[in-house]
Amino acid sequence: MRKYLSEFIGTFILVFVGTGCVVVNQQTNGALGLSGIATVWGLAIIAMVYAFGDISGTHLNPAVTVAFAIDKRFDWKEVPPFLVAQFVGALAASFTLHFLFPENKTLALTQPSGSEVQSLILEIIMMFILMLVILRVSVGAKEKGITAGIAIGGTVWLLVLFGGPISGTGLNPTRSLAPAIVVGNFQSLWLYIIAPFAGAILAVFVHRVIHITED
Repeated sequence: MRKYLSEFIGTFILVFVGTGCVVVNQQTNGALGLSGIATVWGLAIIAMVYAFGDISGTHLNPAVTVAFAIDKRFDWKEVPPFLVAQFVGALAASFTLHFLFPENKTLALTQPSGSEVQSLILEIIMMFILMLVILRVSVGAKEKGITAGIAIGGTVWLLVLFGGPISGTGLNPTRSLAPAIVVGNFQSLWLYIIAPFAGAILAVFVHRVIHITED
């Protein structure tokens, strides 16, 4: 239960702060800007890794959990409760933001600024990069060393800066699904569900090739 509670709390904080900073930016006519939003996401990841990494591994993302299971670092029987904890945490965060900012009609929905295919490919590549970093700085399904949180958080910061203006940098199915459910807008949601899993699974196989070469 400590692991599931950690995933719930960690995902709640991540989605509340991460999507919340986008809402605040909208409410304040761009006070944070893209660099500010990227910094909030990166710092939130770093904080959660150090807060819960030794308990649950700080997955906070269904794609990360499934990728760890495919890589045989995580027991498949633990996957469903982890996914439920992450989804409920994200949904609770979006409902809380909706309560605080009822006039906001998007709640930081992830939407492509160009074509869906463009954002799909971009999201797959970005999730591949993130998952590859996670796999390289983790032992089992948990982070290793004092720099793991900085490496993962820094990668998220980089990807939000890079992909935010085009695809919104979803990277996380629950991060995209929760606000979509709360505001009732499911446009283009499919790509933000498929892309993170595709990118994470691709990273697992590339990591295995690298690992075999190292051995």
